[in-house]
Amino acid sequence: MSLLSARSAARRAVARVALGVEASKRGKSSGQVIKEKLGHHSELAAYVAEYAALLKPANVVVCDGSKAEFDGIMNSMVKNGAAIKLNEKLRPNSYLMRSDPSDVARSEDKTWVNTRTKEESGPTNNWRAPEEQKAMNHRLFNGAMEGRTMYVVPFSMGPLGGAISKLGVELTDSPLVAASMRIMTRMGKPALDVLGSNGAFVRAVHSVGAPLKAGQQDVTWPCNHNDKFITHFPEENLIESYGSGYGGNALLGKKSYALRIASFMGQKEGWFAEHMLILGLTSPQGVKKYFAAAFPSACGKTNLAMMLPSLPGWKLECVGDDIAWMRFDAEGRLRAVNPEFGYFGVAPGTGAKTNPNALASCSRDALFTNVALTREGDVWWEGLSKERPTGMINWLGKNDDGKSPAAHPNSRFTVPAINCPVLDPLYDSPDGVPIDGIIFGGRRPTTIPLVNQSLSWDHGVFMGSSIASQKTAAATGSDIGQVRRDPFAMLPFFGYNAGDYFAHWVKMGKTRGAKLPKIFTVNWFREDAQGKFIWPGFGDNARVLKWIFDRCDAKGLEKAVETPIGYMPRASDLDLSGLNMSSAVVNDLLAVNKAEWAAELESVDRYYDQFGSHCPAELHSVVANIKKRLAASK
Repeated sequence: MSLLSARSAARRAVARVALGVEASKRGKSSGQVIKEKLGHHSELAAYVAEYAALLKPANVVVCDGSKAEFDGIMNSMVKNGAAIKLNEKLRPNSYLMRSDPSDVARSEDKTWVNTRTKEESGPTNNWRAPEEQKAMNHRLFNGAMEGRTMYVVPFSMGPLGGAISKLGVELTDSPLVAASMRIMTRMGKPALDVLGSNGAFVRAVHSVGAPLKAGQQDVTWPCNHNDKFITHFPEENLIESYGSGYGGNALLGKKSYALRIASFMGQKEGWFAEHMLILGLTSPQGVKKYFAAAFPSACGKTNLAMMLPSLPGWKLECVGDDIAWMRFDAEGRLRAVNPEFGYFGVAPGTGAKTNPNALASCSRDALFTNVALTREGDVWWEGLSKERPTGMINWLGKNDDGKSPAAHPNSRFTVPAINCPVLDPLYDSPDGVPIDGIIFGGRRPTTIPLVNQSLSWDHGVFMGSSIASQKTAAATGSDIGQVRRDPFAMLPFFGYNAGDYFAHWVKMGKTRGAKLPKIFTVNWFREDAQGKFIWPGFGDNARVLKWIFDRCDAKGLEKAVETPIGYMPRASDLDLSGLNMSSAVVNDLLAVNKAEWAAELESVDRYYDQFGSHCPAELHSVVANIKKRLAASK
C-alpha cells in the first residue's frame, strides 16, 4: 500500500470511529476522544484512529503534560503494585519500578532500520523490507492494547518552537512511558499547541505486547517474553515498537527518534543528530566555550557532562548529557540544542565522588528502575556509598544477600534537567549554543592517548568514525567487555548506511562560510601493566578540557606538538598542579606506540571496507597519510 493510500485508509478509519460505526462502546468512546482532542489536526487524528482500530485499547487518553496527570498516573501505578512510592522525606516525589528480569536494556538484536533498500540501511543495521516488516508488526499489534489505556503523547524534541526542534506523537499502553515522557521531553498541551492544525510530526507507536483479557490479573511490569521489535521507517518518519517496557526500547523520543530517525532527517536537511553531551566551560577569566562530546553508553558521558572540575576557578555547566542536534547558523557557527528535557542515566557507579551533580539531580522528582530499596524506603546502588546498607530488597524484589548485585548493572534514573545544580542558563534556548570543539572518546586500555587533536576536519571525521570501546551493560548481549568499533558512538543508532553518515560529516565540513569547530579524542581509560587505570579521571578530566579549551583559542596554539596521529600536548602543556603524577607517567599516557597504531589502522581499514563505495575516499586518504607519517617518524 502506498503512503497516500495508507493515509486515505487512515482518514476513513477516523471517520468510522468518530461516527460511532465501530460496534463496541469502547470504540465510540475512543472516537469521541480523538475527535474532540485531536480533530483540529486531521492527519494527527487519522494516525491515532488508525492505530486505535488496530491495537484496540479499552480507552484513549490524550496527555496534557500537567503535574496532576503525572501524579494520577503514578498513584495508579502505586495502587496496582507497578511502582513503589519512596520515602517522601528522603526522596520527595520519587518512585521505584522493578522490570521483568528479561527486559533490562536496549535490545539491539531486535532493532531494525527499514529503509527502502538494504543498501540504504547499511551493514551495521538489521534490515527487512518495509512492507514485510510492517505486516509482521501489525500481526502482533492486532489487539495488543486490549484491556489497556492508549496514551497519546504529543512531544517536542528540543525547545518549543526552536529552529532546530522537531515534534512527535507517541502512542503507548505503558503508563510509565507516559509519565517518563513528561520528564524526558516537552510533552503535552504545549507541544500540541506548537503542532497546530497542520504541523509535521514523527509517528511513534509502542505497545508492551501484553493485552489484558476480561478478568485477567495484570503483572507489575508487562512485556512480551516471546516477541520484541523496535522498528524504524525513516522515509515515513515512523517508529513501531513492541514487547518491551524498557526505556531505550519504549521511550521512542530518545534513541529511536532523536538519533535513528533524526540522523536520517539531518542527512536530508543538512544538520547533525548526534549521540553527544553538550557542556559549557568557563575559565577563571570569565571566558566561556561550549563543547559537544560523543562517548558510547556507560563510558562516563553523564559524568563528564556534569563534572565538578578539580581545577580552581573553572566552572562547568550542563546543556545535555546524551544527545545533541547541531546546525550551522547564518553566521556559520555550529549551534547545538539538547532535544531532551531530562536525564536517563545509569545508576551504578554514580556517587559523591564520581558525579555529585548527577546525584543531586536524583534527590527528588525521580523515577528509578531496577535499583535496590532500603529499609528506610530510599534507593541504593553499587557505588552510591562505601557501606552497603543491610536489610535491603534487591532489584529482583528479593532480600539482599550482601553478595549479588543489589542493583542491576544497567539500572536507571529518570530525572528532570531542571534538577541539575549545574544546568546551563541556555539549556532551553531555542537558538541553541555555539560549539567551539567536538570531542570523541571511548574505553580503550591501550593505543589511544589521553588526548589528541585532529590535523583537519577530515582527520576529525576519521577520529569519530574509528571510535572503539569495550562493550558495556547498556545493551543486551554476551560480548560485554569486548572492544568493538563504535563510530561516533552511534553504532546502535544509525538511521541509514553508516558509510553515508561518514560522507555526510565530510560534506558538512565543506559548508560554505562554516566556522568549523576543532575536533579532539580523549581516553580516560588507558591502563598500566597491572590493568589499573593510569589517569585519575572524574574531576581531574578538567585538566584535559583546559588544554582543549586553550587549543580552541589563539593563545593555545603553541601548547602542542605535531605527531603522526595529530596535535598532542607535552606533559608540560597540561595543568597538573596539585596532582601527584610524574611527567614520566603523563608521557606514558601520551605515548604513540607505532606497532599498536599500525595494527589500529589496519583494523580501521578492514572496518571501512564493509561499507564499500559508501565510505568516503577522504577517510581512506586520512588512513594512508597517518601510515606514511608513522613510517617516517622515529
